[in-house]
Amino acid sequence: MSRVLIVPGWNGSGPDHWQSDWQLRHPEYQRVEQRDWHNVDLQEWVSVLHNAIVASEEGTILVAHSLGCATIAWWTNLFPEYAGLVSAALLVAPNDPERPLERLEPLRSFPPPPRTALPFASVLVGSENDPCMALADAASLADDWDSYFINAGAAGHINPVSGFGPWPRGERLLDQLVHWSDARHRPERAA
Repeated sequence: MSRVLIVPGWNGSGPDHWQSDWQLRHPEYQRVEQRDWHNVDLQEWVSVLHNAIVASEEGTILVAHSLGCATIAWWTNLFPEYAGLVSAALLVAPNDPERPLERLEPLRSFPPPPRTALPFASVLVGSENDPCMALADAASLADDWDSYFINAGAAGHINPVSGFGPWPRGERLLDQLVHWSDARHRPERAA
């Protein structure tokens, strides 16, 4: 079975966040733990993600929120030779570093993410009223990343402030990715 690796964004995902809810209910899920969730550093965040990915030879499914999505895009750009360790990614509510909210001092080390196709299957979920990225920009990013795009409707930033602790629809998306990934990476039987 594929390993699920939770990749939180800026400020981490607190106890009321859907990522934390999923991990609580699925103790086999692992989590990327950044040293400092508040004062982000691109090189450090990408390095910590890299170490978490290469820590296992299992196929990994990444589950990212907000700045975690950009961290994954930078990782694929800086460590392309390791991309085969990732079987799929669920990318939820990416942030736009050009929006005023994202120009906060703690986020300045994260330039806009690379806009090249991700080397693994991915689903990007955007929202019609996300204060961190306009829906059209999320759809454009999904196109550039070659990700399947899902419009979550008026879901804000898909976080506790927007009313998302548990997020059953997202969990169903993850289940679909896990089943798809496991079927793709199932070893062939010997004849």
